Amino acid sequence: MKTYLDCFPCFMTQALRAARLTTTDETKIKAILDQVGCSIKDMPATATPAENGAKVYEIIRSITGVYDSYKQIKQNSIKEAKQMYSYLKNKILQSDNPLETAIRIAIAGNIIDFGVNIDFNLKQDVEKILFQDFAFFDFENFTNQINKAKTILYIGDNAGESVFDKLLIETINKKTIYAVREIPVINDSVMEDAINSDLDKVATLISSGSKAPGTLLNQCSNEFLEIFNSADIVISKGQGNYEGLSDADRSVFFLLKAKCYIIANHLNVPVGSIILKEHFLSKKYA
Repeated sequence: MKTYLDCFPCFMTQALRAARLTTTDETKIKAILDQVGCSIKDMPATATPAENGAKVYEIIRSITGVYDSYKQIKQNSIKEAKQMYSYLKNKILQSDNPLETAIRIAIAGNIIDFGVNIDFNLKQDVEKILFQDFAFFDFENFTNQINKAKTILYIGDNAGESVFDKLLIETINKKTIYAVREIPVINDSVMEDAINSDLDKVATLISSGSKAPGTLLNQCSNEFLEIFNSADIVISKGQGNYEGLSDADRSVFFLLKAKCYIIANHLNVPVGSIILKEHFLSKKYA
């Protein structure tokens, strides 16, 4: 997926938001905005939004010296999600179709995205998505491949959402490898966040090697690429991973809520749509 013109002002908004979380020094905030603004002219539209977005957070780290601007927000998101865990687990166990319900709950967790949203109500969104129609729902293919799979690669997105991912992994109940970002970027999960979400109890945790707010295969580790190529099924959560993997040369199941109209337009769905969509090309990434 390429970077659209509308993505560039979004980079500036993200920069200001993250800068204000990181420092109250107006001089540093202005320097961040100046540097991000200047860097936009060198951001190729042919690159993915995740690839260009990574440069924004490199600038913030270099000017402020703060490694994880969203650390406290991530901790709060995980805590809030954990408080809902037992309630949501019962929803799945009592469902006529536990796998579908677990998928809906996992997608509902995708609302916890501070790169796009700053105002959301997690409980309300979960209740809405439990009954919302899917814009894409490749459930039959997903179920068939899950039933046959021996190894699943699950590529995580945001902290807090990670707790909802745990519920889906438990429902699938197959050997699962859960991939997180290499370094903190926005509120995306890193290893510490995955462990705090108790994902180490249901999956093998790895870093993808990606330092961007998405999975960029040309920047991922050899370990991740080997698993990406060999896994029987790949589940990709969220918009950032969709940006990086929408042209991947293998089957990928995308689970997300289309919160941004650029993503929605790329998928040809209304903003707010929920997605379970299989992407398939015959070649593997190398």
